[in-house]
Amino acid sequence: MSVVAAIYGRHSVRNYTPEQLDRNTINVLLAAAVRAPTAIHKEPWAFVVVQDAALLRRISDCAKAFLSQEIHHAGLHTGSHALDTPASSDASVFYSASTLIVICADTTGAFFTADCWLAAENLMLAAHARGLGACVIGCAVSALNSAELKAELGLPVGTTAIAPIIVGVPADETSPTERKEPRILAWK
Repeated sequence: MSVVAAIYGRHSVRNYTPEQLDRNTINVLLAAAVRAPTAIHKEPWAFVVVQDAALLRRISDCAKAFLSQEIHHAGLHTGSHALDTPASSDASVFYSASTLIVICADTTGAFFTADCWLAAENLMLAAHARGLGACVIGCAVSALNSAELKAELGLPVGTTAIAPIIVGVPADETSPTERKEPRILAWK
């Protein structure tokens, strides 16, 4: 698959089979992630891989609690899948995926956030090229950076979770969504 085909064909997957990804597959995805461009060659990324079902449930429950607070404080109304998830006690923010990869960063350098998001895109493109699905779960960031979960996951001081990404075998065929045309603010 060409890079352009992967970019145009990749989309967020929110329905997975229960199949567990093996260690080799995850290592291939992580190897692709660390080949991302990085400012000043800092390579600030580190990874947490979660496949334990009970831990995934605890992280999901914590993320739903944070999301409920954020929805309330922002005065948002439900109606989209992301906003309705906290209302359902049995729903998981991880959409039944069996693997969560959290891209974390050493926060002492500059541009660590951008570096980690570049690594995230590499990981998701590599997953798509291997026939896997992936989806960024942004609502889990606050939970993953809570003192409780940082301790449980073993994140050292000075490390923050940046990009939580679920990865797995898609349960059904889906196609990419249409995108808006590029909005060009200036071309001088």
